[in-house]
Amino acid sequence: MTTHIERLIQQLDDSTGPSYDARAELIDMGADAFPALIDGLPSLGGFGQLTAIEVFEEVGDPRCGPTLIGLLNSDNPTVREWAATALASLDVEGAVEPRRRAYRACLERATPPDWPEPDGIRWALTELGARTPVVPPLTARLRATAANGAPRWPSAHFTDLINDLADHAQVILYSQFWQVNAGREYGVSGTALDWELDWTAPWEHLVEESRACSLLEASEAPVGDAIFVVPSWIDRSDLPPER
Repeated sequence: MTTHIERLIQQLDDSTGPSYDARAELIDMGADAFPALIDGLPSLGGFGQLTAIEVFEEVGDPRCGPTLIGLLNSDNPTVREWAATALASLDVEGAVEPRRRAYRACLERATPPDWPEPDGIRWALTELGARTPVVPPLTARLRATAANGAPRWPSAHFTDLINDLADHAQVILYSQFWQVNAGREYGVSGTALDWELDWTAPWEHLVEESRACSLLEASEAPVGDAIFVVPSWIDRSDLPPER
C-alpha cells in the first residue's frame, strides 16, 4: 500500500491527466495517505505541490497545518498563495503569524499588492480575524450577502460604492461581477478595462487613480436586479509603514 501511495504522489506532478486520478484516489484514502504525502511533498514540482494542497483541503484534516505553513516559504508564489488560503479554510491553529510574515515578505519582494499572492494572503488573514478591512458606512449599508455568506453589492450601486470607498481613502484593486439565477451564482464578464497602479506614487494619488479607473469601469458595467459586484480594496495599513 505504501508503494502504491508513493506512486500516486509522484503522479500528482503529471498535468497531462494522471494527476487528476491520483488526486481523487488520495482524497478517497483521506488522512491515511497524509504521512507519505507529507514526506513526498519536497520531491514534487510546483504543479504537484498545488495538487497536494487541494488534497489537504478536500480531506479537511488540520494535521497538515505544519506542512502548509512550511509551504509559505516556497520559491513558487502560487504555492505560497494556495498554502495561505488553505490554512484559512482549514482554520489551522498557530498559522496567523506565519501568514503575516509571508505577507510582509511578499511586499518586501516588491510584489504589487493587487497580484494574486498578496491578495490571497490578505483574504486568509481576514478570514481568521487577523485583518479587519475598512468598510465605510454607506458601503456597509449597501452590502448584501451571498448564500455562502460572502459579501456582495448590487451592481446598480457600483458608483456609490466606488465613491464611498475612495472618500474613505481606500484603494480599489479590481472588481468582479456575479449573477444570481435560480439560487446559483455565475461569473459575469465586466468591462475590458484593465489598469495598473503605480505603487511608488503617494497613497492619495493611488486612491484617486483607482477611483477614476473604477468609475470608468462602472460606466460600462453590467446592471440588473440579479447582478452583483464584489470589489477588492485595501487600506493604507495594508502596506508597509513607509507607504
